Amino acid sequence: MSAYVARPAIALPQHIVTLDDICDDIARHHSGHPRLATYMRVARAAGVNTRRFTRPLNSPTVSGSATIAERNLVAFEDSARLAEEAARAAMANAGLEPSDIDAVVTSHTTSWTTPGLDVHLVNTLGLRPDVRRTPMASLGCGGGAQALSRAADDVTARPGSRVLVVAAETLSTVYRHEDDGLGSMIYKALFGDGAGACVVTDVPLGPGFRIDACWEYLLPDSLDRYWCTVDELGLHFDSTRKAVNATDEVMPPLVRWLDGPGGARPEWAVVHAGGPRILEDAAKGLGVEEKVLRHSWGSLEDCGNLGGVSVLDVLARTYEEPPAPGAPGLLTAFGPGFFAAACRGVWCD
Repeated sequence: MSAYVARPAIALPQHIVTLDDICDDIARHHSGHPRLATYMRVARAAGVNTRRFTRPLNSPTVSGSATIAERNLVAFEDSARLAEEAARAAMANAGLEPSDIDAVVTSHTTSWTTPGLDVHLVNTLGLRPDVRRTPMASLGCGGGAQALSRAADDVTARPGSRVLVVAAETLSTVYRHEDDGLGSMIYKALFGDGAGACVVTDVPLGPGFRIDACWEYLLPDSLDRYWCTVDELGLHFDSTRKAVNATDEVMPPLVRWLDGPGGARPEWAVVHAGGPRILEDAAKGLGVEEKVLRHSWGSLEDCGNLGGVSVLDVLARTYEEPPAPGAPGLLTAFGPGFFAAACRGVWCD
Protein backbone atom coordinates (compact mmCIF):
# COMPACT_ATOMS: atom_id res chain seq x y z
CA MET A 1 0.00 0.00 0.00
CA SER A 2 1.14 3.53 -0.83
CA ALA A 3 -1.39 6.31 -0.46
CA TYR A 4 -0.46 9.98 -0.41
CA VAL A 5 -2.35 12.60 1.58
CA ALA A 6 -2.47 16.07 0.05
CA ARG A 7 -2.45 19.07 2.39
CA PRO A 8 -5.64 19.04 4.52
CA ALA A 9 -7.99 22.01 4.83
CA ILE A 10 -9.88 22.96 7.99
CA ALA A 11 -13.05 25.05 8.25
CA LEU A 12 -13.92 26.49 11.66
CA PRO A 13 -17.07 28.49 12.49
CA GLN A 14 -17.10 32.11 13.55
CA HIS A 15 -18.17 32.10 17.20
CA ILE A 16 -15.18 31.89 19.57
CA VAL A 17 -16.07 30.49 23.00
CA THR A 18 -13.47 30.68 25.76
CA LEU A 19 -12.97 28.50 28.80
CA ASP A 20 -14.23 31.35 30.98
CA ASP A 21 -17.38 31.56 28.85
CA ILE A 22 -18.04 27.85 29.40
CA CYS A 23 -17.40 28.00 33.15
CA ASP A 24 -19.59 31.08 33.56
CA ASP A 25 -22.39 29.35 31.65
CA ILE A 26 -22.14 26.19 33.77
CA ALA A 27 -22.13 28.21 36.99
CA ARG A 28 -25.15 30.24 35.87
CA HIS A 29 -27.25 27.19 35.00
CA HIS A 30 -26.14 25.02 37.93
CA SER A 31 -25.64 27.56 40.71
CA GLY A 32 -27.21 25.31 43.35
CA HIS A 33 -25.55 22.05 42.34
CA PRO A 34 -23.75 20.43 45.29
CA ARG A 35 -20.78 19.44 43.08
CA LEU A 36 -20.41 22.75 41.27
CA ALA A 37 -16.92 23.42 42.66
CA THR A 38 -15.77 19.98 41.43
CA TYR A 39 -17.31 20.63 38.01
CA MET A 40 -15.49 23.95 37.71
CA ARG A 41 -12.17 22.31 38.61
CA VAL A 42 -12.70 19.52 36.08
CA ALA A 43 -13.72 21.94 33.31
CA ARG A 44 -10.62 24.07 33.84
CA ALA A 45 -8.42 20.96 33.65
CA ALA A 46 -9.77 19.92 30.24
CA GLY A 47 -6.90 21.64 28.42
CA VAL A 48 -9.10 23.75 26.11
CA ASN A 49 -8.57 27.51 26.04
CA THR A 50 -10.90 28.31 23.15
CA ARG A 51 -13.17 26.51 20.73
CA ARG A 52 -15.47 27.54 17.86
CA PHE A 53 -19.24 27.07 17.76
CA THR A 54 -21.46 27.50 14.71
CA ARG A 55 -24.00 29.35 16.87
CA PRO A 56 -23.51 31.62 19.93
CA LEU A 57 -23.20 29.90 23.30
CA ASN A 58 -26.55 31.32 24.46
CA SER A 59 -28.44 30.20 21.37
CA PRO A 60 -31.36 27.73 21.68
CA THR A 61 -29.44 24.86 20.06
CA VAL A 62 -26.42 25.21 22.38
CA SER A 63 -27.18 26.16 25.99
CA GLY A 64 -30.86 26.84 25.30
CA SER A 65 -33.90 24.58 25.25
CA ALA A 66 -34.23 23.74 21.55
CA THR A 67 -35.99 20.51 20.68
CA ILE A 68 -34.25 17.50 19.21
CA ALA A 69 -35.71 18.38 15.80
CA GLU A 70 -34.20 21.86 15.95
CA ARG A 71 -30.84 20.59 17.17
CA ASN A 72 -30.74 17.87 14.53
CA LEU A 73 -31.49 20.34 11.74
CA VAL A 74 -28.81 22.78 12.89
CA ALA A 75 -26.29 19.98 13.42
CA PHE A 76 -26.63 18.87 9.81
CA GLU A 77 -27.01 22.24 8.10
CA ASP A 78 -24.03 23.79 9.89
CA SER A 79 -21.85 20.70 9.45
CA ALA A 80 -22.71 20.50 5.75
CA ARG A 81 -21.81 24.17 5.25
CA LEU A 82 -18.42 23.73 6.96
CA ALA A 83 -17.83 20.43 5.13
CA GLU A 84 -18.36 22.10 1.76
CA GLU A 85 -15.95 24.90 2.69
CA ALA A 86 -13.26 22.46 3.82
CA ALA A 87 -13.75 20.19 0.80
CA ARG A 88 -13.37 23.03 -1.72
CA ALA A 89 -10.19 24.19 0.00
CA ALA A 90 -8.81 20.63 0.10
CA MET A 91 -9.37 20.15 -3.62
CA ALA A 92 -7.66 23.49 -4.26
CA ASN A 93 -4.70 22.35 -2.12
CA ALA A 94 -4.44 19.26 -4.32
CA GLY A 95 -4.83 21.25 -7.55
CA LEU A 96 -7.96 19.31 -8.48
CA GLU A 97 -11.43 20.15 -9.74
CA PRO A 98 -14.63 18.46 -8.51
CA SER A 99 -14.79 16.48 -11.75
CA ASP A 100 -11.40 14.93 -10.90
CA ILE A 101 -12.71 13.23 -7.74
CA ASP A 102 -13.46 9.51 -8.11
CA ALA A 103 -14.63 8.72 -4.56
CA VAL A 104 -15.71 10.51 -1.40
CA VAL A 105 -15.46 9.19 2.16
CA THR A 106 -17.39 11.10 4.83
CA SER A 107 -17.67 10.96 8.61
CA HIS A 108 -20.46 12.78 10.45
CA THR A 109 -22.07 11.69 13.74
CA THR A 110 -23.89 14.65 15.30
CA SER A 111 -27.19 14.42 13.41
CA TRP A 112 -29.45 11.88 11.76
CA THR A 113 -30.15 12.76 8.14
CA THR A 114 -30.93 10.69 5.06
CA PRO A 115 -29.59 11.32 2.46
CA GLY A 116 -26.43 12.10 4.38
CA LEU A 117 -23.36 14.28 4.11
CA ASP A 118 -21.94 12.29 1.19
CA VAL A 119 -24.95 12.93 -1.05
CA HIS A 120 -25.08 16.57 0.03
CA LEU A 121 -21.45 17.07 -1.02
CA VAL A 122 -21.93 15.38 -4.38
CA ASN A 123 -24.62 17.95 -5.13
CA THR A 124 -23.12 21.11 -3.61
CA LEU A 125 -19.57 20.47 -4.85
CA GLY A 126 -20.66 19.32 -8.28
CA LEU A 127 -18.95 15.93 -8.04
CA ARG A 128 -19.55 13.45 -10.85
CA PRO A 129 -22.76 11.40 -10.50
CA ASP A 130 -20.72 8.18 -10.75
CA VAL A 131 -18.47 9.08 -7.80
CA ARG A 132 -18.05 6.24 -5.29
CA ARG A 133 -19.45 7.09 -1.83
CA THR A 134 -18.50 5.70 1.58
CA PRO A 135 -20.62 7.42 4.24
CA MET A 136 -19.80 6.74 7.90
CA ALA A 137 -22.18 8.03 10.55
CA SER A 138 -21.45 6.50 13.97
CA LEU A 139 -17.67 6.59 14.43
CA GLY A 140 -17.50 9.80 16.47
CA CYS A 141 -13.96 10.81 17.39
CA GLY A 142 -12.42 7.98 15.36
CA GLY A 143 -14.07 9.06 12.11
CA GLY A 144 -11.21 11.04 10.58
CA ALA A 145 -8.65 8.27 11.01
CA GLN A 146 -11.09 5.61 9.81
CA ALA A 147 -11.93 7.72 6.75
CA LEU A 148 -8.25 8.05 5.83
CA SER A 149 -7.88 4.30 6.18
CA ARG A 150 -10.83 3.69 3.85
CA ALA A 151 -9.44 6.19 1.34
CA ALA A 152 -6.06 4.44 1.39
CA ASP A 153 -7.81 1.11 0.76
CA ASP A 154 -9.67 2.64 -2.17
CA VAL A 155 -6.61 4.05 -3.98
CA THR A 156 -4.75 0.79 -3.39
CA ALA A 157 -7.57 -1.27 -4.90
CA ARG A 158 -8.18 1.20 -7.74
CA PRO A 159 -4.90 2.74 -8.95
CA GLY A 160 -5.23 6.25 -10.28
CA SER A 161 -8.15 7.13 -8.03
CA ARG A 162 -8.51 10.47 -6.29
CA VAL A 163 -10.44 10.18 -3.04
CA LEU A 164 -11.90 13.12 -1.16
CA VAL A 165 -12.05 12.63 2.63
CA VAL A 166 -14.40 14.90 4.61
CA ALA A 167 -15.27 14.91 8.32
CA ALA A 168 -17.63 17.42 9.93
CA GLU A 169 -19.19 17.73 13.38
CA THR A 170 -21.40 20.25 15.20
CA LEU A 171 -20.73 19.05 18.74
CA SER A 172 -22.14 22.27 20.22
CA THR A 173 -25.62 20.83 19.60
CA VAL A 174 -25.05 18.21 22.33
CA TYR A 175 -24.19 20.94 24.86
CA ARG A 176 -27.25 20.63 27.10
CA HIS A 177 -27.87 21.64 30.71
CA GLU A 178 -30.43 18.89 31.29
CA ASP A 179 -27.37 16.62 31.54
CA ASP A 180 -25.70 17.63 34.81
CA GLY A 181 -23.42 14.68 35.55
CA LEU A 182 -19.64 14.88 35.66
CA GLY A 183 -19.22 13.37 32.19
CA SER A 184 -21.48 15.95 30.59
CA MET A 185 -19.57 18.78 32.27
CA ILE A 186 -16.32 17.42 30.86
CA TYR A 187 -17.82 17.31 27.36
CA LYS A 188 -19.09 20.88 27.72
CA ALA A 189 -15.51 21.96 28.44
CA LEU A 190 -14.00 19.82 25.65
CA PHE A 191 -16.12 19.94 22.50
CA GLY A 192 -15.84 22.30 19.53
CA ASP A 193 -17.31 22.47 16.01
CA GLY A 194 -15.53 22.21 12.70
CA ALA A 195 -14.86 20.36 9.46
CA GLY A 196 -11.77 19.01 7.77
CA ALA A 197 -10.97 17.54 4.37
CA CYS A 198 -8.10 16.22 2.27
CA VAL A 199 -7.47 14.34 -0.96
CA VAL A 200 -5.82 10.90 -1.01
CA THR A 201 -4.14 9.56 -4.16
CA ASP A 202 -1.68 6.85 -5.22
CA VAL A 203 0.82 9.44 -6.46
CA PRO A 204 2.07 12.43 -4.48
CA LEU A 205 0.49 15.81 -5.24
CA GLY A 206 3.05 17.63 -3.14
CA PRO A 207 4.98 17.14 0.11
CA GLY A 208 3.14 15.25 2.82
CA PHE A 209 2.19 12.01 4.54
CA ARG A 210 2.62 8.75 2.65
CA ILE A 211 0.45 6.03 4.18
CA ASP A 212 2.13 2.63 3.99
CA ALA A 213 -0.23 0.59 6.18
CA CYS A 214 -3.50 0.92 8.08
CA TRP A 215 -4.73 -0.77 11.26
CA GLU A 216 -8.05 -1.14 13.07
CA TYR A 217 -8.69 -2.57 16.51
CA LEU A 218 -11.88 -3.05 18.49
CA LEU A 219 -11.18 -3.47 22.20
CA PRO A 220 -12.96 -6.66 23.32
CA ASP A 221 -16.00 -6.23 25.58
CA SER A 222 -15.70 -2.43 25.57
CA LEU A 223 -19.25 -1.28 24.88
CA ASP A 224 -19.31 0.30 28.33
CA ARG A 225 -16.50 2.81 27.65
CA TYR A 226 -18.12 5.51 25.48
CA TRP A 227 -21.52 5.71 23.82
CA CYS A 228 -24.22 8.03 22.51
CA THR A 229 -27.97 7.79 23.07
CA VAL A 230 -30.92 9.83 21.84
CA ASP A 231 -34.17 10.85 23.54
CA GLU A 232 -36.78 13.59 23.22
CA LEU A 233 -34.18 16.22 24.20
CA GLY A 234 -31.45 15.23 21.74
CA LEU A 235 -28.15 13.36 21.66
CA HIS A 236 -26.32 12.39 24.84
CA PHE A 237 -22.63 11.44 24.87
CA ASP A 238 -21.75 9.47 27.96
CA SER A 239 -19.04 7.25 29.44
CA THR A 240 -18.06 5.32 32.56
CA ARG A 241 -14.95 5.38 34.73
CA LYS A 242 -13.55 2.61 32.52
CA ALA A 243 -13.26 5.16 29.70
CA VAL A 244 -10.36 6.82 31.49
CA ASN A 245 -8.13 3.81 30.79
CA ALA A 246 -9.45 2.98 27.31
CA THR A 247 -6.61 4.62 25.35
CA ASP A 248 -4.05 2.93 27.58
CA GLU A 249 -5.72 -0.44 26.86
CA VAL A 250 -5.39 -0.17 23.07
CA MET A 251 -1.79 1.05 23.08
CA PRO A 252 -0.11 -2.40 23.49
CA PRO A 253 -1.72 -3.88 20.33
CA LEU A 254 -0.99 -0.63 18.47
CA VAL A 255 2.67 -0.79 19.47
CA ARG A 256 2.89 -4.47 18.46
CA TRP A 257 1.63 -3.45 15.01
CA LEU A 258 4.18 -0.64 14.81
CA ASP A 259 6.96 -3.02 15.83
CA GLY A 260 5.88 -5.62 13.27
CA PRO A 261 7.12 -6.12 9.70
CA GLY A 262 7.61 -2.82 7.90
CA GLY A 263 6.77 -0.77 10.95
CA ALA A 264 8.76 1.73 13.01
CA ARG A 265 8.28 3.82 16.12
CA PRO A 266 7.12 7.30 15.08
CA GLU A 267 9.34 10.35 15.04
CA TRP A 268 6.21 12.44 14.59
CA ALA A 269 2.61 11.66 15.45
CA VAL A 270 -0.90 12.85 14.74
CA VAL A 271 -3.06 11.77 17.68
CA HIS A 272 -6.73 12.59 18.21
CA ALA A 273 -6.89 15.56 20.58
CA GLY A 274 -9.60 14.08 22.76
CA GLY A 275 -8.32 15.42 26.06
CA PRO A 276 -5.20 15.58 28.23
CA ARG A 277 -5.44 11.99 29.48
CA ILE A 278 -5.72 10.60 25.95
CA LEU A 279 -2.61 12.48 24.81
CA GLU A 280 -0.64 11.59 27.94
CA ASP A 281 -1.48 7.89 27.62
CA ALA A 282 -0.69 7.90 23.89
CA ALA A 283 2.74 9.44 24.49
CA LYS A 284 3.48 6.97 27.27
CA GLY A 285 2.25 3.98 25.27
CA LEU A 286 4.26 4.95 22.20
CA GLY A 287 7.34 5.66 24.28
CA VAL A 288 7.75 9.17 22.87
CA GLU A 289 8.22 12.55 24.48
CA GLU A 290 5.10 14.66 24.72
CA LYS A 291 6.64 17.20 22.32
CA VAL A 292 6.16 14.61 19.56
CA LEU A 293 2.43 15.23 20.10
CA ARG A 294 2.80 19.02 20.22
CA HIS A 295 0.41 19.61 17.33
CA SER A 296 -2.24 17.52 19.08
CA TRP A 297 -1.80 19.59 22.24
CA GLY A 298 -2.01 22.77 20.18
CA SER A 299 -5.22 21.63 18.50
CA LEU A 300 -6.77 20.76 21.87
CA GLU A 301 -5.89 24.14 23.35
CA ASP A 302 -7.07 26.18 20.35
CA CYS A 303 -10.05 24.18 19.06
CA GLY A 304 -11.05 21.64 21.69
CA ASN A 305 -12.07 18.10 20.85
CA LEU A 306 -13.37 18.30 17.27
CA GLY A 307 -14.53 14.70 17.15
CA GLY A 308 -13.60 12.98 13.89
CA VAL A 309 -12.25 16.26 12.53
CA SER A 310 -9.52 16.38 15.18
CA VAL A 311 -6.85 14.29 13.42
CA LEU A 312 -7.33 16.30 10.23
CA ASP A 313 -6.71 19.51 12.16
CA VAL A 314 -3.62 18.02 13.81
CA LEU A 315 -2.42 16.76 10.41
CA ALA A 316 -2.95 20.21 8.88
CA ARG A 317 -0.79 21.70 11.65
CA THR A 318 1.87 19.10 10.85
CA TYR A 319 1.94 20.29 7.21
CA GLU A 320 2.62 23.82 8.48
CA GLU A 321 5.65 22.56 10.46
CA PRO A 322 6.67 19.41 8.57
CA PRO A 323 8.94 16.63 9.82
CA ALA A 324 12.19 15.73 8.10
CA PRO A 325 11.81 13.88 4.79
CA GLY A 326 11.70 10.14 5.38
CA ALA A 327 10.76 10.46 9.06
CA PRO A 328 8.39 7.67 10.13
CA GLY A 329 5.06 8.86 11.47
CA LEU A 330 1.76 7.69 12.89
CA LEU A 331 -1.81 8.97 12.70
CA THR A 332 -4.30 7.49 15.15
CA ALA A 333 -7.68 8.22 16.70
CA PHE A 334 -10.11 6.50 19.05
CA GLY A 335 -13.88 6.21 19.03
CA PRO A 336 -16.88 4.71 20.80
CA GLY A 337 -16.93 0.96 20.79
CA PHE A 338 -14.09 1.24 22.03
CA PHE A 339 -12.00 1.22 18.84
CA ALA A 340 -8.74 2.58 17.49
CA ALA A 341 -7.83 3.32 13.86
CA ALA A 342 -4.34 4.15 12.68
CA CYS A 343 -2.24 4.85 9.59
CA ARG A 344 1.55 4.59 9.56
CA GLY A 345 4.03 5.77 6.98
CA VAL A 346 6.67 8.40 6.29
CA TRP A 347 6.90 12.07 5.48
CA CYS A 348 7.68 12.67 1.79
CA ASP A 349 9.36 15.83 0.54
